[in-house]
Amino acid sequence: MTAPLALVHLAVLLASPPLLLGIVARTRSLWAGRKGPRLLQGYADLARLLRKEPVLGQATTAVFRLGPLVLLASTAVSGLMVPLLGGAAPVSFPFDFVVVAYLWGLGRLGLVLAALDTGSSFEGLGASREATYAALAEPTLFLALGTLAAATGQSSFADLVRLGHRGPAEALVALGSLVSLLVVLQVEAARVPIDDPATHLELTMIHEVLVLDHAGPELAAVQYATAMKFTLLAAVVGALARPALPALPALDGLPRGAATAAATLALAALVAVVVGTVESLVARLKLAAVPAYVAAGAAAALAALLATAWRQGGAP
Repeated sequence: MTAPLALVHLAVLLASPPLLLGIVARTRSLWAGRKGPRLLQGYADLARLLRKEPVLGQATTAVFRLGPLVLLASTAVSGLMVPLLGGAAPVSFPFDFVVVAYLWGLGRLGLVLAALDTGSSFEGLGASREATYAALAEPTLFLALGTLAAATGQSSFADLVRLGHRGPAEALVALGSLVSLLVVLQVEAARVPIDDPATHLELTMIHEVLVLDHAGPELAAVQYATAMKFTLLAAVVGALARPALPALPALDGLPRGAATAAATLALAALVAVVVGTVESLVARLKLAAVPAYVAAGAAAALAALLATAWRQGGAP
């Protein structure tokens, strides 16, 4: 990746997460017949939290304050390896997608330990649920990315998303991977139908339980990291879907890297619209039904793996 494109990658990584969540919120408002918050409301919310003083419980230790920082740092570092602009990434090496998955796991571990550090049984319940859902989603993520590695014959994250749609087998691989990654996005970003970030019902709270005692800059770090993870997964989905688009004449005059980046970011915004539409039209699942939903995403990844075998066996 060239230096100018790497700077653009870093700028998009740091600046776009609140905007994408703003698109989700605006989409939900439009479906409900309301004007809703402005697209840039997320930036104002983060600024408001940064101005507040954190409130610490008497039972908490340094682990409580380190949890959000570990989550934010691990997510930001993983963003340097994810092809956010649809092409190369600033940091790329063989099997870097495994490192990305483990960095997300490290961030989740930091948040879970911070919740347990409060000594609250309620936050302990949320930590248990978060760990359970992560144990369901991570195999789906590895199966989807491993399938893309087998289909492309490549091992770096930036190369995995370059799968073309030249035949029915490749189209099936891309479709199955897209479905599975959308499920992973809903789990990792705590979105409906897996979780509802706006819920206040104690018996159904999952991700929000973990941050009940966080306030001020620490809560801002958690919300920003979650939005960043949403952005990264939306960009991966957009990069996989991009080859299915017809040629865009408006991008013909741009350099190849800039055209790819523009198309990928536009598709990432479209993913945010799709997520907002799903959240508006689909009820949140009962906790007992979530494993079956995640298993459906794993089944889609398995179908993509079978399509990969079909393609390598001589399908057009």
